[in-house]
Amino acid sequence: MADFPTTARVVIIGGGAVGASALYHLALAGWTDCVLLEKNELTAGSTWHAAGNVPTFSTSWAVMNLQRYSTDLYKTLAETVDYPMNYHVTGSVRLAHSSERMQEFERAVGMGRALDSGLEMMSNADMKEAYPFLETHDLEGGMYDPHDGDIDPSQLTQAFAKGARDLGAKIIRFCPATGVSRDNGEWIVHTDQGDIRCEKVVNAAGYYAQRVGEWFKPYGGRTLPMMVMSHQYMLTDEIPEIEAWSNENNGNKLPLLRDVDSSYYLRQEKHGLNLGPYERNGKGHWMTPSDPMPEDFSFQLYPDDLERLEWYIEDAMARVPLLGTSGINKVINGPIPYAPDGLPLIGPMPGVPNAYEACVFTFGIAQSGGAGKVLAEWVTEGATEWDMWATDPRRFTDYTDQDYCDQKGMEVYGHEYAMHFPHHEWPAARDKKLSPVHDKVVELGGVMGAYNGWERANWFAQEGDDTSEESTQTWKRSGPWEARVKEECEAVRDHVGVLDLCGFSRFNLSGEGAAEWLRSRVAGTLCKVGRMALGYFPDHRGRITTEMSMLRHAEDHFTLITAAAAQWHDFEMLQKHLPEHLTLTDHTTEFNTFIVTGPKARELFEGLDTKADLTLPWLSHQAAEVAGIKCALARVSFAGELGWEIHCPMADAPALYAAVLGAGAKPFGMYALDALRIEKGYRTWKGDLSTDYTLIEGGLDRFIRLNKEQDFPGKAALKAQTEQGPQKRFATLVLDKGDYNAPYMSNIWLGTERVGEVTSAGFGYRTNAHIAHAMLRTDLGVAGTELEVEIYGTRVKATVQPEGPLWDPENKRITA
Repeated sequence: MADFPTTARVVIIGGGAVGASALYHLALAGWTDCVLLEKNELTAGSTWHAAGNVPTFSTSWAVMNLQRYSTDLYKTLAETVDYPMNYHVTGSVRLAHSSERMQEFERAVGMGRALDSGLEMMSNADMKEAYPFLETHDLEGGMYDPHDGDIDPSQLTQAFAKGARDLGAKIIRFCPATGVSRDNGEWIVHTDQGDIRCEKVVNAAGYYAQRVGEWFKPYGGRTLPMMVMSHQYMLTDEIPEIEAWSNENNGNKLPLLRDVDSSYYLRQEKHGLNLGPYERNGKGHWMTPSDPMPEDFSFQLYPDDLERLEWYIEDAMARVPLLGTSGINKVINGPIPYAPDGLPLIGPMPGVPNAYEACVFTFGIAQSGGAGKVLAEWVTEGATEWDMWATDPRRFTDYTDQDYCDQKGMEVYGHEYAMHFPHHEWPAARDKKLSPVHDKVVELGGVMGAYNGWERANWFAQEGDDTSEESTQTWKRSGPWEARVKEECEAVRDHVGVLDLCGFSRFNLSGEGAAEWLRSRVAGTLCKVGRMALGYFPDHRGRITTEMSMLRHAEDHFTLITAAAAQWHDFEMLQKHLPEHLTLTDHTTEFNTFIVTGPKARELFEGLDTKADLTLPWLSHQAAEVAGIKCALARVSFAGELGWEIHCPMADAPALYAAVLGAGAKPFGMYALDALRIEKGYRTWKGDLSTDYTLIEGGLDRFIRLNKEQDFPGKAALKAQTEQGPQKRFATLVLDKGDYNAPYMSNIWLGTERVGEVTSAGFGYRTNAHIAHAMLRTDLGVAGTELEVEIYGTRVKATVQPEGPLWDPENKRITA
């Protein structure tokens, strides 16, 4: 091929809507020396058979941003790139069968207000007016999305492709990538037509993404976490009543209907209807040796399998009786890839340099516009405008074996429209990572939750407590757990508690110059040998990428401890900039951690014949021996009481746990820890601490040293913000007591003006207060300022608190 490119800055593998959008957005960013490879024709994968629905609705802040960007982009894309597209912005009506569903809608409407998305609540009368063929007698109400609609997936992809080509990017069709290799820090992408040498590679291979991902294993990669579901939708013959309605309404289409409690969408297609269910008894494909993934499934479908949709079809006909008056004209049954949580993978490929993923899209048409923007930002800037942890590939670590992916994909598909209640744990594919004391924790009544695959107790039930899944399906704070959580907090307040904190991410950093290098990465200073401190790692914009506890063992020897979920994210962030002469190793699976905390903690350790100096100050650490077992003690407590963390090898954990329990410590869980930490103003990663905010906005000034000689990422940006003053700032609010905690990203109001958002919230049982951490307009962060927080559609009075902890503001208890 005469014009086959042998070099490029970026090669994208996969020519669906997402790959084409990524190429277009890279070109928009000025990276025009990019090539997209497609094994067949553009759109040959999931794109060609996609229904093409384009909602903005989501209860994930990141995904709502993604989809809102897409809808805005699609409205002008045809004109921008001069390519015609069928894009119908019909609006949509979502139905609610319960008050809990109405509360979910209220939450989404509130989030939508922050993005000016125009989401609105609807009464039954409103829905009947918008969709006259709808039966509403048994509904609680609904929600309207004015920007929802549908787009032709093929035309959308071709529009992205034309826009990219016009800007200078290249697309090579019928040219499958066959593998990759590395040479002198560059990638070589192999094809039958030749090799392309490039700086960066993007896996946008859709349902073939896992197969492509295997090529990167020799270079640090892993098996990509995904599976493939069969999704069917059916098109009816034309229906005269719909044609008449369209004619009476200037040729407009009916709004797209989503019965989320029954789990299907119903949309006007020409003058007929398109019904797409997400059935509980779904079918996965290419999961067994008897059903292998074919080498090429381009422009192909599975055989019809309508039997499993029977209930959904009947339910839809009862909801919209017109559906039953027409025959089925066509059935589409095609593959859709699923990640274990149903969200796509967009961002750095874990463990692999200069490789990225933009794949496993369940709603690729709705999200492709935003995905292209986010992927281009990752590639060209190394950071994204919005915090995109919800779709970051590094959110899944080594527990996501194929069994896990298959089970979770089936579960997510069958609950595609499910409500995600704050105390609900999804039951599929559990027990992937177990603490060495797991059986004992369960025996004590531990009701478990999964944290980066690790099973931890959320709370401890007593005999007679309701631990059913049904009991957790509520937005309310109260439930069978509340009385127990209160007791656990009181035990930590008055006596001593123990929490098994398995799965703490733990890295060892050593080598000559390790301290100096660490100073160049954190915004603040380092502690002395034998001490520990929090380190905050900003990006080049001064935004918060992560927080780590830094334990210093020697001049150039550190243990860095971070959140369980941050394991791959934080390790990669460190490793990416690590000089060759330094050593960084991950010891997460080798050690266990127990939090032993409360005013009687010192007495407990003394009673266990602890060989350690229990008078060493707060934020010190030491080698120790507890109950005859060698371990390390760190004098720190996320609960905000006198306490220590015990760090020990996994094999020694059962004996240590038994000794601490035998000495009288009460086991407590993650719910109690969350209640205790919020009273102390301690932040949560990817809640209060995210790349949506700078360190200064996050109220972390005491961890910033702008006058230190070392440069660090974001130093200039933080200096500039210090001089100009931040527009928003971290604040603690106390809210009037009610039945609900404020959800993440709840709006904060001053009269009719939105002035901030909640970043985390909970009830403090020591302070008897409903507390919210918030990002607030700077001038309002004055103690005593009265505001309102919007919680599931209701505004609740909130008062700004003085800076510092609400509990033990002088830190006398933790330093006792």
